[in-house]
Amino acid sequence: MNPLAGVRHAVQAALAREPRDDDADRFGFGAAPRAAPYRPAVFIDKDGTLIVDVPYNVDTALLRFTPNALEGLQCLDRAGYALVVVTNQPGIAAGRFTRAEFARLQRALVNRVWEEAGVELTGFYTCPHAPAAGPATACLCRKPAPGMLRQAALSHHFDLPRSWMIGDILDDVEAGRRAGCRSVLLDVGNETEWRLSPLREPQHRAVDLLDAARHIVASDRRTASVAAAAPEAELQ
Repeated sequence: MNPLAGVRHAVQAALAREPRDDDADRFGFGAAPRAAPYRPAVFIDKDGTLIVDVPYNVDTALLRFTPNALEGLQCLDRAGYALVVVTNQPGIAAGRFTRAEFARLQRALVNRVWEEAGVELTGFYTCPHAPAAGPATACLCRKPAPGMLRQAALSHHFDLPRSWMIGDILDDVEAGRRAGCRSVLLDVGNETEWRLSPLREPQHRAVDLLDAARHIVASDRRTASVAAAAPEAELQ
């Protein structure tokens, strides 16, 4: 089987096993054409990773990028990765703000990324649900569930095994790994519970988004170099 077709079948099979939560807010900025080739993406958490975390904020005047965030986006964009924001926003379910208010904040953030970094985000996915209480079943989109990443992959033809997730807590790491991606933890003090498991172990820890981006680019270049050298070694 063609490897790209295999990835597509794997994503579809995973979605069949875990039904999609169609209440998740998905802003894909135009899905990829059906025949588009699969490509790697970097999924980026919003609060505490891309921007400074101001709890339940929808005031555009309070948007502040984390240190070296824009430089990190530029580094990944130059390397050819699709960039997608994936964010939990339980404030919508809690009534702290409306979907419309969050949509205004989102538009402002997307525009500022373009204006200040020259980077166009491929998508922006939001889980508007509250955390599950007690034995209640959680939605399929709230991280650490991988639903938003899988939805984005299906819409935009992302190659999940070649993709990465960057976040500031271990729920982000787990979401990435459950989706089949590699994960980077921004070890900046925002993770406070440290509930560890194999799925919550990042492939790398970084001090900011630029540090994470440099690791991702260098790691994938090493992998590509090894893959390119393998056929030559077989011929010798």
